[in-house]
Order: sequence, then C-alpha cells, then structure tokens
Amino acid sequence: MQLTHIQEDAEVARLLRSGNHEQLTLEVGRKLAAGWLRYGAWETAVAAGLVLLPLAAWTGLRRMPTGRTALVLAGGVALVAAVNAIGFYLPASDTPQALREVRSLQDLVGDSPLSPVPKAEGRPLGHVRAVALGDSTAAGTGNSPLPDPDELDTACLRSADSYPRALARANDWRVLNLACSGATVRDGILGVQILGDQVAPPQFAQAQRVTQASVITLSIGANDVRWADLVKLCAVSPSCDDRASTAFFQNRLARFTLDYRSLLRQLAALPQHPTVLSNEYYDPLGTDPAFGHRMAHAGQRPLRHR
Repeated sequence: MQLTHIQEDAEVARLLRSGNHEQLTLEVGRKLAAGWLRYGAWETAVAAGLVLLPLAAWTGLRRMPTGRTALVLAGGVALVAAVNAIGFYLPASDTPQALREVRSLQDLVGDSPLSPVPKAEGRPLGHVRAVALGDSTAAGTGNSPLPDPDELDTACLRSADSYPRALARANDWRVLNLACSGATVRDGILGVQILGDQVAPPQFAQAQRVTQASVITLSIGANDVRWADLVKLCAVSPSCDDRASTAFFQNRLARFTLDYRSLLRQLAALPQHPTVLSNEYYDPLGTDPAFGHRMAHAGQRPLRHR
C-alpha cells in the first residue's frame, strides 16, 4: 500500500458519486485484504529464504543424508511460517472491529497537521465589517487607481473600482481589501508575496487583525493553476489539449485543491466565525457563440476555454 500515491480510479469515483458506500466499503475491504495477503506471502518467502541459507550450510557441514536434510529444511520453513502466522494474527485480530469505525481516509491514515499562519503585528482592526482576500480579480487590477494609494496598494495594483470598494459603498461598510495581483494560496494568502522591491505579508495574517468582520470574500485560483500561461499556450498553438499540457494542468489543479482545502481550514478556525464567500471567475469568452466568429474575422485565433 503506497499511501502517498493514492489515485481515485474510475470505479471508486463512480461509487462515490452514486452514494453506494456499502459497495465501496466491500471494495476497499477486498483491496486491503489482498494487499495484506501479498505482503504476508512475500514476507514469509523472504524470511524462509533467510532461514534456509544457514540451515542448508549447517546440514552440508554435518554431511547429513538427503532425507534428513530435507526434513530439517522443511522443519525450518514450517517454523518460520508458524511464527509469521502468529505474528500476523495477533495485530489483525482487532482489525475488523477497527475498520468498522472507519468512515473516511482521514480516519484510516490520520489528519495532516495544519501549520497556522501567525497573526500580523499591529493594533486590532475592530471596525472592519468585511475582508477581501485574493488576486487581481479582487484587487481590481487594470481599473482606476486608488486616490491615495500606499506603496503596497501600488505594488498590488489595487483599484478604486474593485468589488470590495463597491461592497463598501453599497452597504456603508468599512471593507479591508488585502487582495494582490498575482497572488496564489501559497504565495499571497498563506505566505508572503514578492512584488519586485516590495514584500507583501500573508493576507491571512493581516486578516487576523480584524476582530469583528462578519464576511470574508475569497477570489483565488487562476494563478495557482497558471491560467495565464495556459491561455498564452492556447493562443499560439494549433491545439492546447495535448497530453503534456493536460497533464500539467491536472497537476497544478491537484496542488491547488490541497492548498485551497488548507486555506478553508484556516478560515474555519477564525474565532469570529465569519461567513466566507468564495467568488468564481467570470467567463472571458462569454456565452455568445458568435464571439469566436468575430475574433476569427478580426484575424485572431479564438481562445479555447478550459
């Protein structure tokens, strides 16, 4: 069993979608039993080989007859098999009851420890009602600049037309916009982000200074899966659904899934238990089927939406 190389094959995925957990339990049980039987057989064979070598040398030095030599070797193998059988039975006798209590992979192998993000230094921000975390979509990159930006606002390309600013105006709230262009979960929200000569502290560390926020908005993921690079690839290549680019995208998506889960766990542990709103990205191609036709007439290759 290689727990670091777990793959959700098509059959398990189908069972999970259907909700047939009893069938899934039987399938997992068979896999576990087959794995242990293979391990037991190989372990017994190796142990028997390690015992047979010195026994064969000993019987050869004693010049024992063939019949007696075979009896000694068979006795050694039988002894090894008996010891192994007892050794497997003792820990396995409690296994069925233990497995009946397993309801998830986490129950079986344990939970991954969560590395907390230390709170940023500074006075508590008690009058902030909402906090915005994320990348350029939350920062409003490309729109009108802020009226009085500080160095970090400028480095993060935060805009006066960002949706956190619109949220503040619509509700007469004080909204803290920590979003930064180019941010990912690892480098931006849970970790520092390097912006040329500027170093942006983890957005989550800054958010922990807000003690009374009832809402946290989250816009993240495009930079984690290298969306911009994939768009460039699709723009210059006849096809961007080849195996190499697909494997690259799937790898980045799997990594983002784990990072995003870690971020959600961090948000769930906040003492004020704010409502977390996770914003999806807009569709850059829209729903108009004539869009691609117009781009083609303009002499441009329409982008493939992934």
